[in-house]
Amino acid sequence: MPGKYFDLLIVAGDFSLNSGNEPERCNNRVSIGQDIAHALIESGLPIKLLAQRSTTLRADIFTQMILLVETDDRIVPGTVLITEESARRLLLTARTYDFGDIVQGVAYEKEY
Repeated sequence: MPGKYFDLLIVAGDFSLNSGNEPERCNNRVSIGQDIAHALIESGLPIKLLAQRSTTLRADIFTQMILLVETDDRIVPGTVLITEESARRLLLTARTYDFGDIVQGVAYEKEY
């Protein structure tokens, strides 16, 4: 399927450069995945997990993150799953309407 969504590829918080030292582009599933990861990080919700020990309040944060992801009109509602890989990394899976499933890691750090 031809490209519908285009973006610059971000790796480890910075632009990925090709051999000509120009930013690499990504499209479709990769673009959607990184858009969602950035939306989560910018929302500040993942950082709230760091200090939260209450299982009930942690579940509420996960619900808020899922609802945020589901507001993206490219994502099929009810298909979003977010789990913790480690203390500062989430794993998000979801189904897109046009490009199948996405699997996206979301790394976040404490705000200073």
